[in-house]
Amino acid sequence: MTRQISTVAVIGSGTMGAGIAGVCAAAGSKVLLADVEQATAEKAIERLTGGKRPVLTAGQAELISACDVDGSLEAIGQCDWVCEVIIEDLAAKQQLFTKLEPHRKDGSIVTSNTSGIPLRDIYAGMPARFKQDVAVTHFFNPVHIMRLLELVPGEETKQEVIDSLVSYLGGTLNKGVVYAKDTVNFIGNRIGCYWMLCGLSEGIKAQEKGLSLETIDALMSKPVGLPPTGLYGLVDLIGLDIMQHVARNLRENLPAGDDCLRYLDMPEAEQAMLASGQLGRKTGGGYYKMNKDADGNKSMEVFNLPTQTWRPMVAADELDEQHATADKLLFADTAEGQFAWHIMSNALAYAADLVPEIADDIVNVDRAMRWGFNWQKGPFEILDAVGTERFVEKLKSEGRKIPKMLETLHNAGHSHFYQNDQYLTTDGNYAAIPAE
Repeated sequence: MTRQISTVAVIGSGTMGAGIAGVCAAAGSKVLLADVEQATAEKAIERLTGGKRPVLTAGQAELISACDVDGSLEAIGQCDWVCEVIIEDLAAKQQLFTKLEPHRKDGSIVTSNTSGIPLRDIYAGMPARFKQDVAVTHFFNPVHIMRLLELVPGEETKQEVIDSLVSYLGGTLNKGVVYAKDTVNFIGNRIGCYWMLCGLSEGIKAQEKGLSLETIDALMSKPVGLPPTGLYGLVDLIGLDIMQHVARNLRENLPAGDDCLRYLDMPEAEQAMLASGQLGRKTGGGYYKMNKDADGNKSMEVFNLPTQTWRPMVAADELDEQHATADKLLFADTAEGQFAWHIMSNALAYAADLVPEIADDIVNVDRAMRWGFNWQKGPFEILDAVGTERFVEKLKSEGRKIPKMLETLHNAGHSHFYQNDQYLTTDGNYAAIPAE
């Protein structure tokens, strides 16, 4: 049995909260958008219909009503789905849910949009009814554009709650739902942040050996099937301070022995940037910055990490044949190939060692990276493309551990994670790929 979701309450009207309210209203649902003060929520609704690219039409925005949290607990509690999107603070979330629970109608669903706080900590000490009706719904920003939705149940969450959320989120909202487990940073951010943090560590080493920042971003984009921002362009977009916050959260929550732990200390070059407030696009520049002269002419500059100085941007040379695709680049005996191997082999091996810890299967991992980070192929799809046997042989030649899913693959006598519309399961057999 599934529960019908037709009315939605979103608590927290910041960028994410307003975005969630917006996609629900665009899908025809009635939405109650709550914040500490009603005026704050009202301004959030105005932003959804304003600017050069409004998220909602005026008619769609009429489906959203603004209110204050404390004065509207009864109304919030009568909604079919209550989505909490407040600050990433455990005590604040627990306090909110404790106030809300007495007002919540039977059969309603409660979720948190947290990206880093374990669900088990959020519902600790709450009554059984709450534990059975709660889950994490982790949207990605901007909500109206990004397809990924990570759905995380708790140990006591009823299956009908998950089924109802899948029906609404995947059907009504047309999100790409992936099933994650209650582990730090879930799927997308666990692997994506590892890739970025590892990249910053390997990137400064590569620049000290002569690779330019522009070349590094060129390598970490089209050749390996990643977005054109590359590594440093993506960190500029996210913000170096956010990456530092992510690293601190990982340090507190990662299990002992996790490979990501060795990349959590920012390189000295990035520490200097943080100290000077050079954080990325939001501060006018991070690794890249746009200049405009008195005549309005624009020019791009690049920050040289080894010297900590700005210089004019130089377009990276067009990559030659041996660097053009992942199956060639990762095995090229060049400075470019060695850099690409260091960062990509680490990220792919890391992902291949996390199943079934963060997800029950490889399909959810691949979809999370494609839908949440815009990778053209997920980690296991990339491994198939570059050749799993070749990949494993190079790991062995370097004396590195073979990840669990690669061991499963080869112990079962197979060479591909995907074949004939099927995927490799954790027991070494193949199963039909579920519909997206």
